[in-house]
Amino acid sequence: MSLAFGAHCDEFHVSTRLFLKLDLTMERETVLHFFDSVKREFPSLRKLRRNENDALSLEEAENEDGRRRWLRLDKSALRLGHHNPPCLDEAERLGRAVLKMAPYHLTLGDLDYDHLEVVLAFDLEYRGNHDQLVAETFFADGPLGGLLNHASVQHTIDVQPFLGLALNESCDTQAYLEIKSRTSTYEVRTGQYDPQPLSVFLILRRYWGFSEGESLLDAHRKLMEQASEWAEDRVVPNVVNPLAAAIASRP
Repeated sequence: MSLAFGAHCDEFHVSTRLFLKLDLTMERETVLHFFDSVKREFPSLRKLRRNENDALSLEEAENEDGRRRWLRLDKSALRLGHHNPPCLDEAERLGRAVLKMAPYHLTLGDLDYDHLEVVLAFDLEYRGNHDQLVAETFFADGPLGGLLNHASVQHTIDVQPFLGLALNESCDTQAYLEIKSRTSTYEVRTGQYDPQPLSVFLILRRYWGFSEGESLLDAHRKLMEQASEWAEDRVVPNVVNPLAAAIASRP
């Protein structure tokens, strides 16, 4: 998994999310001991913050290449991520270390895991109507083109495709694709657009309790491999690159 997906977009992010069935206690000593163990593995993760809803984050400062790793704990989930990693292997290294430590430090186990997600996010900066761009790129020549291009339509204000796919018979392993627009109707109405990221999210999700014997680390490794395959073979050539080309063709 050495592909540099960041070459296809302006910003690239990788995150892992472990959702739990029971709330974490968030006791001071437990959290500090866990964060300190992660910090010993990744010394640059040394900024502790309290976020909204009393979530706690351990972060590193963004370097000159825009790279930054982070770890977040809230009552119902463990989240971690890497902004602009040089490759997926580097992002997986953080996930592997955190998921190895978390069950021991936070007293987690199979009964407590609801689902695990790996998310690849591709940000494409575009100063214009994101929804119009998505509509013209993917739907103009299809059956919906007659609706989108109807004479009575003045503006396209909401086109955010979201697809969910089951990757096995039991439906416990799933893939989701979302294209997220950030254009407001105020911008469309006034014609004054701020430069904002149009985002493509690829989410690989694994629900727990359908099979026996698979560890958290094995599940994470497989999701990362599937995410890499899906991104390389399907999402980048069929979604990210067409959007990037459409943006490049705009004045």
